[in-house]
Formats: sequence, structure tokens, C-alpha cells
Amino acid sequence: MTKAKKKAAAKRPTARAVSSPARRSTTTARRRASAGAQAAMPRSMQHRGGGDLRKAVQTPQQRPAPAKGAAPEGLTRVTQQTEVRGSTTRVEQVVERAPKPSLPDVDRDSTGRGRYVYCIIRASVPHRFGAIGMDEQWADVYTINYKDMAAVVSDVPIAPLDSTRENVLAHERVNETVMRDHTVIPMSFGTIFKTRDDIVELLRSAYDAFADVLNKMQDKLEFGLKVVWDRDEIIRIIEQEDEDIHRLKNEISSQKGSTYFARVQYGRLIDAALQVRSDRYVTEFLQRLRNVSVASRVNKAIGDKMIMNAAFLVQRDQEQAFDRRIKEIASHFEKLTFKYTGPWPPYNFVNIRLKLERVGQN
Repeated sequence: MTKAKKKAAAKRPTARAVSSPARRSTTTARRRASAGAQAAMPRSMQHRGGGDLRKAVQTPQQRPAPAKGAAPEGLTRVTQQTEVRGSTTRVEQVVERAPKPSLPDVDRDSTGRGRYVYCIIRASVPHRFGAIGMDEQWADVYTINYKDMAAVVSDVPIAPLDSTRENVLAHERVNETVMRDHTVIPMSFGTIFKTRDDIVELLRSAYDAFADVLNKMQDKLEFGLKVVWDRDEIIRIIEQEDEDIHRLKNEISSQKGSTYFARVQYGRLIDAALQVRSDRYVTEFLQRLRNVSVASRVNKAIGDKMIMNAAFLVQRDQEQAFDRRIKEIASHFEKLTFKYTGPWPPYNFVNIRLKLERVGQN
């Protein structure tokens, strides 16, 4: 082989899919499943500059054509939220509406038609899911199959996609539709390939990785759980239960001079007590939900009222048990409000990363 040919071979790109499925996040245990596969990638998947394959053809995700029953001027998604406080349960429908996105103003003939990938499923025969894709003009969502596996896709122009709220909602809507009848591996927003053959090559090269994740995610759904409290109410309880804080508050109330340093100390004690109590609650909730879920992941709480923001991976046949357990926990913590939503695709438990890599000299 000539030097020129050796150099060219060294730069041949490959596709690598790495998955990190279910993770259980508690103070005492963490479980992570992963799988990987590597194989040659066709030249049509390349993009100048290399880097993340998603960015190679990342397109401002366009909103799907309005589905039957959806508002013609945009996208509507209806989900269910269950709120439990003490022995009171309230179930409500949450309606999300977003304007219809518009793709970049490009010449479709010159930019070409790409394939936007929403998720990976088990499927031995082609499937169609209707006109719910990202692009109004090319709205059909269908599968590209390889063996017993398939990528759920729709056609889009090859142009930069922005991760706007409406675009992300459109992406999620397709996954939620497919999830009704299939176990899904959700792909990251903005994953676009140039040709059908590229997707077949992805499925072929990462077949073992995808198969491993699909086996682990089989008949499992994600539920989100948020726990909130009335901070002022909890502070009043702490003031009554903690002798040091109670005494310090009385000193501040009765002191005639400057109370600046006392108030600073009081604030620090209150913050520490709130953190201790919050951590204790979260640890207990995770432990009590452990045997009705496969895995859990704790995300960052938002604001000073939320003390827990978590996702749980639950077997389909354990949905009712999960629901009952949350209500049981809530009945013992009447000062807290439990809000949970789902089912969702396992966004928090699957992470697919696609990269361009160089093949070794050998």
C-alpha cells in the first residue's frame, strides 16, 4: 500500500454508539447498564469538521404536520399529572400548546432530503405512524429496517435545527406515539442522517448495542416525580422542634439593639436544617419506591419549594403498584405535595452518543 493510501485509510471514519441505560441513584446504590458497538461508516455520513455525528447533519427540528385532532396552527400535547397531598389525590390533564415551527428558508432541491431519527425499536417489518413528523411537507413517520430492528424516521431538509420548545415538543410527541406499542430507545434531539443507507449502516454497526439496550428497556416506562413543600410552613415546624433555632428566634424578637449577626446566624441554621430535612426525605422516598421501580435518577431540584425532582423506570405491569406506593408515602407526609407524570419514553435512562472516529493504522 502506498503512503497516500495508508494515510487515507487512517482517516476512515467509524460510527460508535454508546448507551447508558437504567441508572439507580440513591445514597447507597447506583446501577448502570451500558453497551457499545463500532463499525465502518459510509462517506455520506461524514461532515466537514468531524465531531459529533448528530451535529454532522443537525437540523433545526421542524414541527410535525398537525395530527388529527391537533390545533391546525400548532402542536398540542395532552399529558396526565397526578397530585397527591396527604390522603387527597387530584388527577388532571395537562395541555401543552406550542406554535408550529417553520424550517429554515432553504432551497430543498439544493440542500437535499435527510432522515431525522426519533428512536430505535424492535421491528421485523416496516411500520408507518402517520403524518406526525417534523416537517409539514414531509410529515410521514416510518421505519427504516435492518433485521429485527428499525429506526423511526421522517424526512427533513438538511439544514441547521434549533432546539426550540416547539421543536423539542414535536420530537417528543413522535416518541410518545411510538411508545404506545413499542419499547423505544429515544435518540437525542437533532439526529439526522443524509441517506437511508447511512441509517442501515448505523443499525448494522451498532446492532449489538441497540439490542442490549432494548432488552434492558423491554416493557419499561419512565415516570417523573416532583415533591414540593411550603417552605415557610416547614420553617415554622423547624422553629418549634429545634431548641437552638427556637431560642435564637426569641432572642432576636426580644433584643432591642442591632440583631444583624443574630439574624445571619439564624438564617444559616435554618438553611442547614432545611437541607438536612430535605435530604432525609429524598433518601427515604427513594428507598420506599425501590421495590416498585427498576431504577431511579435524581435530577436537580428547581426553586426553593421543590425538594425532589426524580425519574423512575417502572415495569409496565408495576404502574399501579408504583401509583399506590406514592399515595401510601404521601399519606405519611401531609405537609408535602407529590406530583408525578407519565408514562414517558426512558429519556433519563438511555443515552445514545454517536461519534466520528478514526480507524487505527492496522
